[in-house]
Amino acid sequence: MMEIREIEKKEIWEGFLEKVSKKTFLQSWNWGEFNKRMGHKVFPFGIYTNNQLIGVSLTVLIRAKRGSFFLVPHGPLVLEEKYKEEAIKALLEKCRRLAKEKKVAFLRICPIWERTEENISIFKRLKFRKAPLHVHPENNWILNLKNKTSEDLLKGMRKTTRYLIRHFYNSPDIKITQSTELKDLQEFYKMYQETSKRQKFVPFSYEYLKNELESFKPDNQILIILGKHKNQTLAGAMIIYWQKIGFYHQGASLRLYPKIPIAHLVQWAAIQEALKRGCTQYNFWGIAPEDKPNHPWRGITVFKTGFGGERIDYLPTQDYPFSMKYWINWTVETFRRIKRRY
Repeated sequence: MMEIREIEKKEIWEGFLEKVSKKTFLQSWNWGEFNKRMGHKVFPFGIYTNNQLIGVSLTVLIRAKRGSFFLVPHGPLVLEEKYKEEAIKALLEKCRRLAKEKKVAFLRICPIWERTEENISIFKRLKFRKAPLHVHPENNWILNLKNKTSEDLLKGMRKTTRYLIRHFYNSPDIKITQSTELKDLQEFYKMYQETSKRQKFVPFSYEYLKNELESFKPDNQILIILGKHKNQTLAGAMIIYWQKIGFYHQGASLRLYPKIPIAHLVQWAAIQEALKRGCTQYNFWGIAPEDKPNHPWRGITVFKTGFGGERIDYLPTQDYPFSMKYWINWTVETFRRIKRRY
């Protein structure tokens, strides 16, 4: 019989996650701190069996006009595969008990489980349903850094990507900077807004990016990397380095000089930093699904895959309704998905 308890100490949480192989920063303690800064209630649930901690689930209470819900981003995470189904079941029962008190319409889980029939069947048996929209990318591109040198990584790239990096990286006209200063975040955010207009996506607010920066900065887990050509900033990225994994979480670029591959050089700098920090993996984050050639992320997918790596497809986001209010949310999100062509 599994039991859910809240974990109050960061060192217990992070120490447990060091033992977990498949994970992202969305289950980190500092992502919980970020959500608190955004005004959300956070439940750092520990999953225990026989008084032994075997899993964690950072669970966030999201208040929304269309219906409040519990969100589990890229979790729950367990030590062993055998615990998966029972962990989901225990978490579901815990959230079900809290739902009435907190006036929550549904539970939403964004699992970091590979898209296999076995994993799909677990959620089917527990009566979950596929969510109308994903919250976090369900198709990721991941580069293995373990025991790799820079030269190894260059050899694994697409020919054109390798050429651009070799040809431009040491150009005297190009400068790559690293920072955690707000002035550089402001510069990044200006580009980010331009990028959102060009690529037609809804951008996060400046407050969102600032809170992300300030949540991970105290532990030296985040960098703003900017690429400049003749002192003009043309591209940038916010990179999270957590538990020996680098994550390309936010990106921005200007199209002023399309022949200057600044965005490529920013990524190469981020990967070099990951190597310095002893990272074994670099996660490029979301890419387009293979079966949707007209997906809005098709261009960024070509860019990311040029660095080498492999595609990892996670299970679709899963919902468990607690009340009829869920269907209001389902209608709104279904409309949004159609509008955005996802």
